[in-house]
Amino acid sequence: MAEEDRANDASDAVSVSLSGEARVRYEGYNDPTWGDAPDDGYLLLRLMPLFKAEAGPARIVVQPIIGYAIGVNGGGGPVDQTGIDLLQGYADLHQPLGEDGKVSLRAGRTLIALGSQRLLGTRYGPNTPQPFDGIQASLIRGPARLDLIDVRAVVIGAKDFDDSSKGGRRVRSVYLTTEAARGINFDLYWIGYEDSAARLTALEGVETRDTYGLRLFGERGRVTWNWETMIQRGTLAGRRIRAWSQATETAISFPGVLLAPQLRLRANIASGDRTDTPDKIESFNALFPRGRYFGELTPLGPRNIINFNPGIVLTPTGRVQVELNLAAFWRASRGDGIYDLAGREIRTAGTAQARHIGNLAEVSLTLDLENGLSLSGSLGAFTDGPFIHQSGTVSTILMAGGEATYRF
Repeated sequence: MAEEDRANDASDAVSVSLSGEARVRYEGYNDPTWGDAPDDGYLLLRLMPLFKAEAGPARIVVQPIIGYAIGVNGGGGPVDQTGIDLLQGYADLHQPLGEDGKVSLRAGRTLIALGSQRLLGTRYGPNTPQPFDGIQASLIRGPARLDLIDVRAVVIGAKDFDDSSKGGRRVRSVYLTTEAARGINFDLYWIGYEDSAARLTALEGVETRDTYGLRLFGERGRVTWNWETMIQRGTLAGRRIRAWSQATETAISFPGVLLAPQLRLRANIASGDRTDTPDKIESFNALFPRGRYFGELTPLGPRNIINFNPGIVLTPTGRVQVELNLAAFWRASRGDGIYDLAGREIRTAGTAQARHIGNLAEVSLTLDLENGLSLSGSLGAFTDGPFIHQSGTVSTILMAGGEATYRF
C-alpha cells in the first residue's frame, strides 16, 4: 500500500470518545425579591454525558441531559428542570482553507456562545443550559473569524423528552471577530431576533429586534479589558424599539504579589422605558445572556439598570480562588421597573421616583481538586435601597449557594 493511501486511511479512521459532567448544587434564599416571595431552598441535580465520533473532516456529537430540581417553591421552571432530554445533537464538517484557514458547517441542536455571552450564551450556570436548533457556518482565516447563524431557541419542558424548538424564538446573526493589533481585538456583529409571542409587562405581541454591536477586548501587560456597545432597533406589538446598552469590564492583575490579586471593575447601563415616550419601547432586551450575569445569585438582569461593580479575585494556590464582589444598582429610567435575568418584571415603577435599587455584597470560593472534581460556594446579601422602600415590601435578600462538579 502506498504511503499516501496509508495516510488517507489514518485520517478517515473513526474515533469515539466519552466525556461530560455531573453536578449537584444547592441554592437558598431568605426574603427573595426583598420579601415579595417566601423563603426558598432547593437542590439542583444535573448529568450531561457527551458522546463524540470523528472521522476525517466529519464529527457527530450527542449530549443528553438529566436535570431535576428538588424542593423549589411552586415547582422548578425551565432553568431549573428539564427531566431527561437532548441537550446537544449535531453533525459538523470542517475543511482546511489555505495554510491558516478553515471553513466549517454545523447542523442540529447545539449550545452557542458569541463573544462574552452578553446576548447569546450557553446559560451554563443555571441547571438547564439553553440549546438552539438550526445551522451555523464559520470561516476562520488567521486571527479573523466570521460566524453565520440561523437557529431557533429550544423551549424547555419540565417532563422527559419534551424540549422542542417548535414555536421557539428565532435568532440570526452575522458575527465577525478579529485582531486589530497585537493584544487588541474587536467584534462587530448583527443579531436578528424574532418572537411571535413576546411579552413586556402588560404589552403582548410580535417582537422583531435587531441588535448592532461593537466589542473591544484584549490585554496589555497586566491590564485586560472587555467593553461592548449594543444598539437595538425594531418593533414590539407595533411600537418602535429604541434601546441600547453599554457594558464594560476592566481588570489589572498582580501575579508577583501575595495571593496574586486581580482587581476588577464592571460598569454597565441598559436602557429602560420612559413615561414621556409611550409610543416607543426603550427597554433593552438581553436576549439569551449567560447565567449569573451580575454575580452568583443576584436576582437582577440587564434591563433598565445602571450597575457599578468593583471586585477582587485572590488566588492563594493554583487550585483555590476567592472572589469578593460588591455592586450598586440604580434604575436607568424612573418610568420603568426592575427585571430578572429572564426579562420578567419583578417590581413595577408605580409612583416610585427613587433610582437606587440597592447594594450587593457577595463572596465566593472555588476549589479545584484532582481527578476532575471541583467544589464551590457563595454567600451574598442584597440590601433594599430607596426604590425598594417606595415600591413595596422591604427586606434584605440573603443568598447562599454551593455545588460539587465532577468532570470526566
